[in-house]
Amino acid sequence: MIEVVLPYHLSTLAGTGRHVEVDVAGPATQRAVLDALEAAYPTLRGTVRDPATGRRRAFIRFFACEEDLSHDGPDDPLPEPVADGREPFCVVGAMAGG
Repeated sequence: MIEVVLPYHLSTLAGTGRHVEVDVAGPATQRAVLDALEAAYPTLRGTVRDPATGRRRAFIRFFACEEDLSHDGPDDPLPEPVADGREPFCVVGAMAGG
């Protein structure tokens, strides 16, 4: 199981707490975690990544093990502490404005 930490607005939309767990079949990658998240919480489809392209939405970032994983490839393996459940995969809503 992989722990995913959601920002407030997405946890409210999904009707969950901020921390959820998803079961990932196969290697732990961003794509696998997001596929499992959207399967478990269908209301999140299209909110974290574009449904047509699969690319991360502009104001969404991914962090794990104190590293920004937002620009890593969707099929790159996640850090081992995330894959084995010791550390969470964090979805963060970025801030913008002046």
